[in-house]
Amino acid sequence: MSTDQQPDLKDRPARLTVGVVGAGRVGPALAASLRLAGHRPVAVSAVSDASRRRAELLLPDVPVVPPADVLERADLVLLTVPDDTLPGLVTGLAKTGAVRPGQLLVHTSGRYGARVLDPALRAGALPLALHPVLTFTGTPVDVQRLAGCSFGVTAPDELRLAAEALVIEMGGEPEWIAEENRPLYHAALALGANHLVTLVAQSMELLRAAGVAAPDRMLGPLLGAALDNALRSGDAALTGPVARGDAGTVAAHVTELRKHAPQSVAGYLAMARATADRALAHGLLKPELAEDLLGVLATGTDLPENGEDR
Repeated sequence: MSTDQQPDLKDRPARLTVGVVGAGRVGPALAASLRLAGHRPVAVSAVSDASRRRAELLLPDVPVVPPADVLERADLVLLTVPDDTLPGLVTGLAKTGAVRPGQLLVHTSGRYGARVLDPALRAGALPLALHPVLTFTGTPVDVQRLAGCSFGVTAPDELRLAAEALVIEMGGEPEWIAEENRPLYHAALALGANHLVTLVAQSMELLRAAGVAAPDRMLGPLLGAALDNALRSGDAALTGPVARGDAGTVAAHVTELRKHAPQSVAGYLAMARATADRALAHGLLKPELAEDLLGVLATGTDLPENGEDR
């Protein structure tokens, strides 16, 4: 399909009518941000009570209608549904004739590029993948946090400028991701952000068990500094008993975790092994100290007797 005749977004004097299919935490926030840029939200689909409340909070006075009606009313449609739901939704909308030629169809999945929208493309839609790299709360604070937020952008070459323009209008920073790199891109983000939440939550639970009254206040400066150092220096920022080769300390950690939080032992050992490998590769962990440490991590038990004095 040719898009040569489609006007640039900047040339649309009436701006765009915006619809949202899926009022989870992401869609209403993006639509509210587009409203600030001069576009006009006109319809949203929402199923659960929670999604209806989010829609009312972030998009007051915007009617809640079925997905097909959202597409009928909007020039720009945000498909903000779970990853596993997206392909079936797109196929279903295209089969029912809900997609209109020239309609901008935007999904926000990190996993998929623009090809997941091929059924809608064949129906004449203009496909864009705009993934905001942000954790959403479902509250108005998300709209403010979009300022400076990176978006993973994938689209046909002829729509690249339109996609980037929409991101900029939402206050974001477009980052082009090739179609074939979307799964790797998304895995990297999940590894860093989603697993970080799990690690921090586990750490706070353990600190409470150790008698710390305000683990969030204790962890805040430590984690903030660690994150800043890691972003600035990468592996050179590694510290702690694994990077130092303190096998006895790591063994003591494992013993305590087995007593108080056995469900966290596997994660601790896996992360410690990954840390040891990176510390060795970057010359932070001395090879002569690595043997006992790797032995502890391999067995998850205390040091042998001949290593206890080390």
